[in-house]
Amino acid sequence: MEIFLQADTWIALLTLTFLEVVLGIDNIIFISITSNKLPKNQQKKATQIGLLLAMVFRILLLLGVSYLIGMKDPLWHIDLSWLKVGLTGQSLILFAGGIFLLYKSTSEIHHKVEGRGEENSSSTPKKSSTLLKVITQIVLIDIVFSFDSVLTAVGMTNGIDGALIIMIIAVIVSILIMLIFATPVSSFVNKHPTIQMLALSFLILIGFMLITEGAHLSHTVVFGQSVGAIPKGYLYFAIAFSLGVEMLNMKIRGNSKKH
Repeated sequence: MEIFLQADTWIALLTLTFLEVVLGIDNIIFISITSNKLPKNQQKKATQIGLLLAMVFRILLLLGVSYLIGMKDPLWHIDLSWLKVGLTGQSLILFAGGIFLLYKSTSEIHHKVEGRGEENSSSTPKKSSTLLKVITQIVLIDIVFSFDSVLTAVGMTNGIDGALIIMIIAVIVSILIMLIFATPVSSFVNKHPTIQMLALSFLILIGFMLITEGAHLSHTVVFGQSVGAIPKGYLYFAIAFSLGVEMLNMKIRGNSKKH
């Protein structure tokens, strides 16, 4: 393969793999919180199936990348005095994913705040939390994160020879890395309630970001003001800063217990 003799190919591959892992962290958090409702002997299985399905969806989307790019063309137009929107296939998927994340995250927060006593009093999950139900929820969110991941990959490798091969390899390598670290991350998140709440808050931020991204792609204008995309760097900085503060709080609580 001549493309792997070029330095640009390896730089693009390493950079894209790193970004795929970063984008996949959100996916791991959601999978860990969702799979935590299952018995312990099924949690690892649900996590592995969820990540493998994420890999399948991303590869399928990459193979249909030409159709994906074509979804930028407006399907419906809304032209009101205060609202102008040109809905595209991409924006509809982002809208649906963002709304799903907002709903799922807020319902999980409500469950943990209102039903904490019930959750702690019983080591068995609710009967309604079956492996099939959990995997179905994971599949839905995999589709959303896969779409966002593929758009990032397409934008990064645009104009590079063998771009499709590079993107597929980056997806496979990133999923394998996440499979290795998924169980430790899931255990850590599920062991610390404050981390769970912080993670759910991050998912609310990501859901809001997906909605604004969808509005930006559909060229939404509200009361004469165009809706712009939120730079992802701001979001990840906020997440990293919040995690840093929480780690300090955990260290302080640990020192207090020792004394």
